[in-house]
Amino acid sequence: MIKVIIADDHYLVREGTRQLLEASGEVEVMATVEDGIQLRDAVDRMRPDAALVDIRMPPTHQMEGIEASLDIRAKHPDLGVVVLSQHANSLYAFELFKNGTAGLAYLLKDRVGDLDELLRAVREVVAGGSVIDPLVVEGLLNRQRQSSDRLLDSLTDREREVLGVMAEGRSNAAIGEALFISNSAVEKHINSILAKLGLSPEESDTHRRVAAVLAFLGNHDLGPA
Repeated sequence: MIKVIIADDHYLVREGTRQLLEASGEVEVMATVEDGIQLRDAVDRMRPDAALVDIRMPPTHQMEGIEASLDIRAKHPDLGVVVLSQHANSLYAFELFKNGTAGLAYLLKDRVGDLDELLRAVREVVAGGSVIDPLVVEGLLNRQRQSSDRLLDSLTDREREVLGVMAEGRSNAAIGEALFISNSAVEKHINSILAKLGLSPEESDTHRRVAAVLAFLGNHDLGPA
């Protein structure tokens, strides 16, 4: 039996989820609580295998569930956590997974009624895996693409040309020959490109160039501004 605690400020949701899980014969619901404070206390006392946590709970109904989830995971790293949300909010997902995805799941509340899907997520996080709702993945990809587009839009026409030739795998000297500019000019443009794309100078030059090229290749509409 997988031992679970449910945290949600809506009584009907807590009880409905509890009955659904217990009817499966695979889960024992050790407790149901209504806020992050009660969740932290219950996890410390009962040491469940997993927690199902609503994102928005008292007092502010913002990100209490995520904050509580990260807290209990810090104290109990083997605990699996399934976060439930009414919305496919990529900001919430980024916050939840900012320190890694192992043992964490982000599901939309619509999935609660699908017992097989809910049980799969619980099993996965208990085993140290991760589950992300497909709609949330779509939101994350769109957000990343938009961020990449904005960064690429900050490049000058010449920097775009340099990045385009760089994407062909050419050296600095070859880039200079292709664009009829000096090596020093090529280096200046590349340094500016890497800075604008937010690629840290603490990383290797090879890694930064590869990341820049991937950003270029991921933008199918890239061309002179």
